[in-house]
Amino acid sequence: MARLPGKTSFWKTKALAEMDHEEWESLCDGCGRCCVHKLEDETSGEVHYTKIACRLLDITRCRCQSYQSRYDLVPTCTVVTLENIEKFQWLPVTCAYRLLAEGKDLEWWHPLVSGDPKSIHHTGISVQDKVIPEQNVDPENWEDYLI
Repeated sequence: MARLPGKTSFWKTKALAEMDHEEWESLCDGCGRCCVHKLEDETSGEVHYTKIACRLLDITRCRCQSYQSRYDLVPTCTVVTLENIEKFQWLPVTCAYRLLAEGKDLEWWHPLVSGDPKSIHHTGISVQDKVIPEQNVDPENWEDYLI
């Protein structure tokens, strides 16, 4: 992911609601954390990340293998939109959508800032090669994979 031509630092001058589709999509830093299964504590409501990735996540690239069809293939896939972003406190504190919704700036390693799509992996923030595909784990044992 490189900077969008003619749109340098658009995230500093536009509100999320003002961004076009291309700008919105470019905010994803490719960390893959939103594609990791989470378990919610029924008592406290606290959300815990697991080391288990959605079956569609390419663990090496940290990208969805069927991005255009993901909602058809995985009906529980969560859509991050302007309308529902406030509800997603489970998004990582490093997530661009969350940062901008909270009035913060993108981190130096975000591909839009660094110009390097691999900077997210070099920092160790992404789930690259750190997670297990869901098809390799019995759903009854997901609690064993809490981070």
